Amino acid sequence: MKRFNKILCLIIVIAVLFCNMGLLSYAVEGSANYYYFDSVNGDDNNSGTDIENPIKTLAGLKELKVGPGTHFLFKNGGEYECATTLTCKGTKDNPVVISSYGDGERAILKTDEKTEVLKLFDCSYVTVSNLHIKAPNGGGIWIDTRNETSEGIVLDNIYFTDMQNYKVHSRDDNTNGAAVGRAAVMVKGLPAKSRYAVNNLTIRNCEVYNCANGFMIWGSWNEEQNPWCEEDEVDPVYNKGLLIDGCYFHEMDAEAVIVGMCDGALVTDCRAINCCQGEGVDENGEIEYFTAAMWFWGSENSTIQYCEIAGQKNVGDGMAIDFDSHTNNCTYQYIYSHDNVRFMCNCPNHSGHYGNTVRYCLSVNDNAARSTTAVGSEGEHNFSFYNNTIVNCGEFQLKNLYDSYVANNIFVLEKGKTIAYDMGSKRNNVYENNCYYNVMKPLVDTGSMNILPGFSGDDYSDKNSFLLSKDSPLVGAGSRIDDDVTTDFFGNEITSNNIGCYGGTGTESEYEEEGFLDAIARKLRGVKDTIIHEIKVIFD
Repeated sequence: MKRFNKILCLIIVIAVLFCNMGLLSYAVEGSANYYYFDSVNGDDNNSGTDIENPIKTLAGLKELKVGPGTHFLFKNGGEYECATTLTCKGTKDNPVVISSYGDGERAILKTDEKTEVLKLFDCSYVTVSNLHIKAPNGGGIWIDTRNETSEGIVLDNIYFTDMQNYKVHSRDDNTNGAAVGRAAVMVKGLPAKSRYAVNNLTIRNCEVYNCANGFMIWGSWNEEQNPWCEEDEVDPVYNKGLLIDGCYFHEMDAEAVIVGMCDGALVTDCRAINCCQGEGVDENGEIEYFTAAMWFWGSENSTIQYCEIAGQKNVGDGMAIDFDSHTNNCTYQYIYSHDNVRFMCNCPNHSGHYGNTVRYCLSVNDNAARSTTAVGSEGEHNFSFYNNTIVNCGEFQLKNLYDSYVANNIFVLEKGKTIAYDMGSKRNNVYENNCYYNVMKPLVDTGSMNILPGFSGDDYSDKNSFLLSKDSPLVGAGSRIDDDVTTDFFGNEITSNNIGCYGGTGTESEYEEEGFLDAIARKLRGVKDTIIHEIKVIFD
């Protein structure tokens, strides 16, 4: 009877595999099994278990054993219909592998249906690598935990393309997978369907092109899975150990990376170029929705660093720096932000954010709209904003800060733009050793400089233009900050306490001092612009 039941179970698994384009279920934990696919020369009458006898399609699988070390290998140069759900476990030293073999262009896994190419449900230690994934009507990979915690999934060297990259009139749906989210990768969802985390997920060396969204990472928020709950109901289960490294996102309607409900996440050495191309306005110019390239939501102790973010067009957001909704103790550092709508717009809710940091970033031409440290009175608390260089920006709001530190920054505004700030000693903020140009110094920061910074060059398309001349008055004029930072934005060892994101002793370029009359005219213009701005604020 037991033997009969086992045979019946195997028949059911194979039947579902044929009907659903592949339900690859965890079956045994034994020796490694290899399954080879060749869409050109394979034959579904083959077993597929050796490289000389590959099968042609996923539907051709006759027998299935998935355990540690199982490999599903697709021959390069081929194209494979794949809408597959995998539920299995490898081990740290012997993962389940989905990859390619042979010469030629990387193997393509695709689906034309409105679903995901791969669903990894309740999986641990699975590696997906060296593939091209496309889904013109669906999504790439959906990782979810329905019954248990996930550990150690790796997505490596995957080219994600052609995923519903068209204009929309609202934010994308993040509740139910990568297909409805128009995403290359969706982890869980907002709200999540379970209280189990996805831990130690690594996504590295991937490219996302002509997709609406990139990597949308979500944990679990509270027992009711209500992301908009009251503050005393927040009880998150964080995804821990997320690493996104060396990925390139470009030509996308919406967002590159959301770090949602993570603890200890690291996004590093990535580029997001021409993402958020959906402007998000209707025919009357009214804002319909908001998107940003790389942002935190409800996360703790996480970092986005060494990333280039450029060319965003979304009118409502379109910023590089975005701490959103209950994000605390997180950091943006070494960010090269240029030609975006704005540099920063943080959105705290509940009782505000605590302990976030922005340091050693360079912003150039982020000037289509104003930047702000915090929208709403809940504000940023214990916020650190230092050694950043902000060039040719729009209005910059140092607003809704409490017990915060703003130091060693260069603010060069577009002509006619202003610095907005909060007054009042009760906020207990410290402003020191900043440099302002083309704008008045804020009254809360009277001890800082209003002077030509002395950049090494004038080519705004070259980030090295924003090194400092050795004769710049900003070299050595900054506050010494006790932190763990040893290198500046440009990768140099910090040898001088400077103002701005450069930490060296200066380049050999000549510093041209501003003429006396030019400086007076500039400062008077700044006074006029500030008065006009304040009058507008009063009457608006």
